[in-house]
Amino acid sequence: MRHYHLPDAVRAAEAPLLASLPDGALMRRAAYGLARVCAAELAARTGGVAGRRVALLVGSGDNGGDALFAGAALRRRGVAVEAVLLAPDRAHPAGLAAFRRAGGRVVTAPDRPDLVVDGIVGISGRGSLRPGAARIVEAIDAPIVAADTPSGVDVRTGTVHGPAVAAAVTVAFGALKSVHALAPARCGRVELIDIGLLLGPGALRSLDDADVAALWPVPGADDDKYSLGVLGVVAGGADYPGAAVLATGSAIRATSGMVRYAGTARDAVLAAWPEAVASDDLSAAGRVQAWAVGPGMGVDDAAADRLARVLDQDLPTVLDADALTLLAEHPGLLAGRTAPTVLTPHAGEFARLAGPVGNDRVAAAREAAREFDATVLLKGHVTVVADPDGRVVVDTAGSSWAATPGSGDVLTGIIGKLLASGLGPLDAAACAARVHGLAAARAADGAPTHASAISAAVPDVLRDVLRD
Repeated sequence: MRHYHLPDAVRAAEAPLLASLPDGALMRRAAYGLARVCAAELAARTGGVAGRRVALLVGSGDNGGDALFAGAALRRRGVAVEAVLLAPDRAHPAGLAAFRRAGGRVVTAPDRPDLVVDGIVGISGRGSLRPGAARIVEAIDAPIVAADTPSGVDVRTGTVHGPAVAAAVTVAFGALKSVHALAPARCGRVELIDIGLLLGPGALRSLDDADVAALWPVPGADDDKYSLGVLGVVAGGADYPGAAVLATGSAIRATSGMVRYAGTARDAVLAAWPEAVASDDLSAAGRVQAWAVGPGMGVDDAAADRLARVLDQDLPTVLDADALTLLAEHPGLLAGRTAPTVLTPHAGEFARLAGPVGNDRVAAAREAAREFDATVLLKGHVTVVADPDGRVVVDTAGSSWAATPGSGDVLTGIIGKLLASGLGPLDAAACAARVHGLAAARAADGAPTHASAISAAVPDVLRDVLRD
């Protein structure tokens, strides 16, 4: 499991080290790690280190000092290092002195570097790049290694308001920060350097494959199709039978337990999934441990009645698509529920439920979870899962290939099946999001894909995750 920390927590963890270590020792640890990553990047991209060219973009804060000390270390390895001082009068004095002693040169603009180090601003920086820095960054065509965080990207929210660095690699000093999870396209590959910080749980966390493997329901010697969890699916209809097929199919593929379908797409579901137990009406569905409701079910009075009947059963339930539209129109539907509820809106659905998402997606999801007393999975380029108690999990396996019609129906079925198996709502949503993202990447394999292929890839992804 990875934890992502806010700037205040990082500074608090640095304070005892700064007080106990010799002056500048902590910065030199960070700089050594930065130089090591830069050297490895040079070797991988150009075939060597000595004789290569590196440009440093140096701001006025400690990140500028990190870059200068790293530049000095690279210079001692035979790299031609130049530094662009964006605030010459406020450059880190000790770092600049070390850089010059090592033979580094101060220039006004990068000159055909093989690699660029972004040391413009650190974790205290806010807003986009200033015009001078923005012009220099815009002219760069070499890969950029960001020191701690990419400059111009909000460290807390990952938001970009204007000119900002897009790094190929980001070297995180001592701790992962929220931006590393929330702005992967700006951070590139993230390398964590240990500088001795002691930190507790982060403001955000993400699951890795080992976490998913530990949580995913696996049949035991005494299990049967009922003990592994029975999911009821209410989805699809005359207009969108495919939604029912996708939600039911992904649930069947996610675990070995039973899936019951209740709705007017019964024939389509049975044609695709003869394993499902299907009925036309909710009252004939039979007993279930959880419900997955919403994809393609419609938003008319009959659909609203079906949704109300499901929620009145007070079983763990995931709501998606049309169910969210109905919930926005009838927010009282959740009143009195004690069983877990998972809401899975995209930005438009979220706006109807709780207002515009805004720049801080984590804060928006966390507030909506409190308001509805439900786990909220906010879909997007990075999926954010927030629990009513304030815990947040960010999905770092998300894939842009998942942005295809019906993909959300697949995710709904997986979440529902995990709820039926007994997982808590936060774990069910977070595990499902990771497996869904991995399945989308596998189905695409670098080319456009579709929801049926994402669903079909789920067992192979699980096989790899559980074996490893």
